[in-house]
Amino acid sequence: MKDLKIFNDLTRLNRPIGYLLLFWPCSWGLAYAYSLNKDIEIFLYYIILFFLGSVLMRSAGCIVNDIVDRKLDKKVKRTKNRPLAANLISVERSLFYVFGLCGLAFLILVQFNFLTIILGLASMSLAFSYPFMKRITYWPQLFLGLTFNWGIIMAWASITNYLTLDIFMVYLAAIFWTLGYDTIYGVQDIVDDEIIGVKSTSIKFKSMLKKFVLLCYLISLLIFFVFFINNMNSLYFFIPFSALVITLLYQVYIFDKRKPKTCLHAFKINNFSGFYLFLTFLTFSL
Repeated sequence: MKDLKIFNDLTRLNRPIGYLLLFWPCSWGLAYAYSLNKDIEIFLYYIILFFLGSVLMRSAGCIVNDIVDRKLDKKVKRTKNRPLAANLISVERSLFYVFGLCGLAFLILVQFNFLTIILGLASMSLAFSYPFMKRITYWPQLFLGLTFNWGIIMAWASITNYLTLDIFMVYLAAIFWTLGYDTIYGVQDIVDDEIIGVKSTSIKFKSMLKKFVLLCYLISLLIFFVFFINNMNSLYFFIPFSALVITLLYQVYIFDKRKPKTCLHAFKINNFSGFYLFLTFLTFSL
């Protein structure tokens, strides 16, 4: 039971918001592609595969992040009790878990076409270099956006077997979404991060956090809106899209850098944001 708890804490399986934020972009790409081929069996099967892949890769990514950050995590109040920081597990055992999780994820990846497999393998360089970004740039949240939303492109390609400028437009919008929500998340650690010398957009824009997050969300919404207007045959998308707008603006309203709990609450609301955007993409099929 102790080993299970350590594994659970190491992979953050007890915190589903992480793998859900990795999965929702995949669902958007699948829903958009489904509107073209209307093969419900493939769509549902791929939804399951991408969900499982998101859980596995997010779990592996968390372990790699903790291996890289184990010395820094000891100095941060929020992370000092993580298994590696607290010396509850060895680096060698943790790497064993990483290879195991990546092996399972690879078995899922090879179920798709060759283009998707290549895209999936290419994403590994993004996923495993992300933990180092906070040491060299104030924009690790931007790099996370590039990494966490790559599933949009993979999911689209898994059904269509080709790439278009439109899907990269969706990818760009999603990057700004991630830039906004991860800045909110990073606010929780501003004090500790400044002491230990790591960087983030939360620190870079700490004097104007709400303005920066609002700008990120507005850019994301604008790109999504232009995309939907240009590609939709009806205006049904306004219903779920309006719900998305509300969730994002509400986050900006409630988070307070002086109250870390409000930041975590606002961050978690993005699960609903991702879901409403999934519903918006499904309206392509109406």
